[in-house]
Amino acid sequence: MNSNNELKSLIGQNEKIFYEGKPDLKCYIFECIFNPLLPVALIWGFSDIGGLNSISVLISQPELDISFIIIYLIMHLMPVWMYLVGILFTYRRYKNTYYIVTDKAIYSSEGIFNKIYKTKPFAELSHIDLHRGIFDQLFNVGDIITTSNQVTTIPTSSIYGNYRQNNKTYSGITLNSISNYTEVYSIIKKLQQDIYTDVMYPNDLRPKENSGYNTEYKGM
Repeated sequence: MNSNNELKSLIGQNEKIFYEGKPDLKCYIFECIFNPLLPVALIWGFSDIGGLNSISVLISQPELDISFIIIYLIMHLMPVWMYLVGILFTYRRYKNTYYIVTDKAIYSSEGIFNKIYKTKPFAELSHIDLHRGIFDQLFNVGDIITTSNQVTTIPTSSIYGNYRQNNKTYSGITLNSISNYTEVYSIIKKLQQDIYTDVMYPNDLRPKENSGYNTEYKGM
């Protein structure tokens, strides 16, 4: 079973799918190649090229074990190897990446060797942001970034009963480099606003008939 079918198996029977898809392949490849590790790999690699003359002198000495030099090069060029390995596994990472948006939650799969499946209900999301980097604009795609806030009440004094609220922000699920980003953003934003508002609505002020979250969703 591939990642797409495995991710779909996590969806509830009563959930309605509004969007499913993968990142744009061209943008995904460009972002993997031109990632923040590239400048480090280039600087590190060129600095080691400058020291090749010294290494060649060491190799010419018969009393020096060549395996030591090989191990040294492997360890010293680690940032370069890390960058190259990331590039080599780009397609495998892309193959395991998939997104699904239903009327209840956002689902995603990712990973290279280990597959990671994430679910984030709309009731837990507090912010929906749209991001378009250089390559996103070049290939006419966009990133939808979701975050969630958790409010906890912390006692400041057990004697007088004083309390304060502590707000923590947690990352949600990001849909990277999707083509129809404006349409998907509008869908997610409406679902988040409707469901989050419905869940947070005070119980004593709820209408007698609620056609929202707790029954069949009718917001779209």
